[in-house]
Amino acid sequence: MAGEQLQVLSALDLARTQWYHFTAIVIAGMGFFTDAYDLFSISLVTKLLGRIYYHVDGAPKPGTLPPRVSAAVNGVALCGTLAGQLFFGWLGDKMGRKTVYGITLILMVVCSLASGLSFGDEPKAVMATLCFFRFWLGFGIGGDYPLSATIMSEYANKKTRGAFIAAVFAMQGFGILAGGIVSLIVSAAFDHRFKAPSYQDDPVGSTVKQADYIWRIILMFGAVPAAMTYYWRMKMPETARYTALVARDAKKAATDMSKVLQVEIEAEETKVEKLAMESAYSFGLFSREFARRHGLHLLGTTTTWFLLDIAFYSQNLFQKDIFSAIGWIPKAETMNATQEVYRISRAQTLIALCSTVPGYWFTVAFIDYMGRFAIQLMGFFFMTVFMFALAIPYHHWTLKPHRIGFVVIYSLTFFFANFGPNATTFVVPAEIFPARLRSTCHGISAAAGKAGAIIGAFGFLYAAQSQKKSETEAGYPPGIGIKNSLIVLGVINFLGMLFTFLVPEPKGKSLEELSGENEDDSPELDMQPPTNRTVPV
Repeated sequence: MAGEQLQVLSALDLARTQWYHFTAIVIAGMGFFTDAYDLFSISLVTKLLGRIYYHVDGAPKPGTLPPRVSAAVNGVALCGTLAGQLFFGWLGDKMGRKTVYGITLILMVVCSLASGLSFGDEPKAVMATLCFFRFWLGFGIGGDYPLSATIMSEYANKKTRGAFIAAVFAMQGFGILAGGIVSLIVSAAFDHRFKAPSYQDDPVGSTVKQADYIWRIILMFGAVPAAMTYYWRMKMPETARYTALVARDAKKAATDMSKVLQVEIEAEETKVEKLAMESAYSFGLFSREFARRHGLHLLGTTTTWFLLDIAFYSQNLFQKDIFSAIGWIPKAETMNATQEVYRISRAQTLIALCSTVPGYWFTVAFIDYMGRFAIQLMGFFFMTVFMFALAIPYHHWTLKPHRIGFVVIYSLTFFFANFGPNATTFVVPAEIFPARLRSTCHGISAAAGKAGAIIGAFGFLYAAQSQKKSETEAGYPPGIGIKNSLIVLGVINFLGMLFTFLVPEPKGKSLEELSGENEDDSPELDMQPPTNRTVPV
């Protein structure tokens, strides 16, 4: 038995697709563009950092970051992101989406710029500065996850809500692509201007002094797109669902949305006061009522995001190692420092262009037709299949005639990650929880994902090392090898497919219908089965 929906929320649910929807996608999406650029651009320059700061005279191979330093540089932003998702997710439900949105953006701009600075020129000083500012950069990025998703879900109409939220997340693909392109341009320009021999011809001369500017320029560029959207973020009104259902200001919600939708909307202050007294609008995150209504949903969103990110981030952050292993990137000693950055960037750009970006936009196109559940299940299934297809005959793929086949199948795993759980795990938590807990629950789900990303990023550094001591990178103990690592990732993807059955299907329903906020607090309601089916019928 459903209660009557507020007029301002009905107007949003039934609104035709308008210009403000696309404006909101661009404003929120540019934050995600920056997030992806900042998080993934570090993988393009870690080899260069090793050459510059950890060169060993007389060594047969170029310098590499020591294991602990490499783990810190690659993973510290993910740790910051996890903390930011929890903190800003909670803060977004307490202070409002708009206020916190501005804070996260300022943090991202400042720390992107500061990532390219150093307190001193000794390796320890440079790495400590880089890690410090990348942690706080990650902290700001973390806030962008729950806030962007929540704002877009609360602005969207129910017919195309999935596509709008997915479009915000799809900007991540362009961010990864932009990271590769910027890195290509910068490295090509430096290689053209400052000629250098390969490492095997001249170990010291292969890394020109000016190469130290390359990684700084690449990392600092992440501040540009974020800074460009600050003004427009601050002009966006607070979402009507937060204003009406959490802040209890019916008049402001009606006024704000009247301007956005360009229609007259009644304030309905009496109805808002009445809703405030109902139990559906009062239970907390750690209450028994939340566990009854949404406990399995939160378990589903956290576990699927956790498992997905173990696989996704271990592939994305360390794809340069896989490309080197199959010979797609030449051996490090045959290149100079700038050429190595160029080759790694070219590989990431091609993968992003051919599989990552298309995968995101396939989700945007089909999510409101196929539904979130079907896309997520399909994505995990094909990721599992392709991982095992790479892993089981791994030696076959390392042979020169078959290397292109390896890259094609590897690209398909990215395609189905993005036309699959990488997008849907972001979309669903922004739809199925109550307004006063929506940002918090999305932050918890996203933080679980980043915990998986940290496991993928840190664990893969060690796991992917060769089982033979003589073939491991300097400073690393023998691992289980790339083949066994891919098998482990295949098993993780299969588990993600199983946990998908805990996630409800939000397609075509209003946010209040999904969260139970428009249900009457009556005895008849308690006798009825829950309306959120786990598997769509």
